[in-house]
Amino acid sequence: MGGGFGGKEFQPHGLAAVAALGATLTGRPVSLRLNRTQDITMTGKRHPFFATWEAGFDSGKRLCALRATLTSNGGWSLDLSEPVLARALCHIDNAYWIGDIEVTGRVAKTNRASNTAFRGFGGPQGMIVVEDILGRCAPALGVEPHELRHRNFYAPGQATPYGQPVRHAERLEAIWSAVLEHSEFGRRQAEVAAFNAAHPDTKRGLAVTPVKFGISFNLTAFNQAGALVQVYKDGSVLINHGGTEMGQGLHTKMIQVAATALGVPIHLVRLAPTRTDKVPNTSATAASSGSDLNGGAIKHACDQIRERLATVAAGQLGVDPDDVRFGGGIVTGIGFADRQIAWADLVRDAYYQRVQLWAAGFYRTAGLHWDAMSMQGEPFKYFAYGAAAAEVEVDGFTGAYRLRRADIVHDVGDSLSPLVDLGQIEGGFVQGVGWLTLEELRWDETDGPDRGRLNTQAASTYKIPSFSEMPPQFNVHLFEQATESGVVYGSKAVGEPPLMEAFSVREALRQAVAAFGPAGWSVTLGCPSTPEAVYWAVQAARDAGPKTRTGQAVPVHARA
Repeated sequence: MGGGFGGKEFQPHGLAAVAALGATLTGRPVSLRLNRTQDITMTGKRHPFFATWEAGFDSGKRLCALRATLTSNGGWSLDLSEPVLARALCHIDNAYWIGDIEVTGRVAKTNRASNTAFRGFGGPQGMIVVEDILGRCAPALGVEPHELRHRNFYAPGQATPYGQPVRHAERLEAIWSAVLEHSEFGRRQAEVAAFNAAHPDTKRGLAVTPVKFGISFNLTAFNQAGALVQVYKDGSVLINHGGTEMGQGLHTKMIQVAATALGVPIHLVRLAPTRTDKVPNTSATAASSGSDLNGGAIKHACDQIRERLATVAAGQLGVDPDDVRFGGGIVTGIGFADRQIAWADLVRDAYYQRVQLWAAGFYRTAGLHWDAMSMQGEPFKYFAYGAAAAEVEVDGFTGAYRLRRADIVHDVGDSLSPLVDLGQIEGGFVQGVGWLTLEELRWDETDGPDRGRLNTQAASTYKIPSFSEMPPQFNVHLFEQATESGVVYGSKAVGEPPLMEAFSVREALRQAVAAFGPAGWSVTLGCPSTPEAVYWAVQAARDAGPKTRTGQAVPVHARA
């Protein structure tokens, strides 16, 4: 099982070994349960990254060159640090075309808990680098941050640094326009400026950021799935697939796929627990690909069954099998709407004709190829796009802030289940806000036996988002007319990409902090951007002298 809230893809092996040792020694079943403090202390976290970069812009304020080094903190063992770093390297460009780019990645071994997979799997750590670059360089270039981002979008026909064409790049432009419209960005930008002019000790910031996130496992072999679909004599349907449900709504979507493929009401479809004696060699339910892979396998199995049933129905309706249609539990023929066969009756007749009523399905993502040595190829089936606008208010005395409003436009293709996808977008965004602005790990740095011990071991010291961090206005729009070819019913993955839409909140904090300083002040803001980090950034902005250069395309060398 993959990310979700992290760590389940690899680290359970060690805990299972402890339980297995206990079972071997006692000859009895053993259940290992860690309390919260043990769990947080022992298990790995999202990889912290240290990035150094140099960026160059041309006269058109376009990011024309980038040289960067990404160093991840792997902890005491390698775990999944290599593929996490690989995905970070493949996402440092985010939604922006960079003509000349050189990025190096490395994993550092440290004496901390072994860091591991989390939602986004390196993508967020790579994407935040380019967002930080644009946010910090915009004042030096004398251009609004949202305009600088817009100028650097991928255009149709351009390819990523690793050689993959960016299909549907025009959607970035459409989504960007939609989020500006839905968020009333122009009007609110003027309101923010007026508010900041009238309030010397409280400032607001409004920012909008895009997302381009690749969907598929970087390791091509993992992009496969199987399914077993069984139709019983009474017309009921049982499906088995290789994905696991972790609260993301996968089972709901798979039931919907089977019901749609067979043309039956949802109440006729049941789902059996995931078992490898029914569907072997399953890939991890990870990389946001659970619906794509398992949905494709279920549809393949259902299509086989429907094809056999169409032959039976064609004989009764007097039509060609290709003209048989399934829908709403009724089977008809094109041009013969007066003749109908109930689904249950057709299944019963097929049974008596000794027609096979079960099928094994298989799906492999087509068109993928990746050379891990040269870091070139097409590792992703498609890109998920989105954009978010966020407004924050910062207290200049304490650094405390609140998120006032968030507007998101996200591309889920032709959604399999809009309510499930809305929940995923909202949840991913809030989890991203926690990662970027609240959830700070602190380690004991004193000399002594506790040096290196994790101090933030509980919810009392490790702040996660709660209702108080939710924006009073939270608007999510699914991008329309967004059919994706080559995937199950034109849908797109939705698990991980919304997490990165929270970049808009951090960039809004940067805008608010900048309002405390002189015009054109470029803000350096730590991450996570906690109230403490915001407070010190506000102090730096207030202390800035008139020597600050504005409106100049100066070179920027930075550490993020």
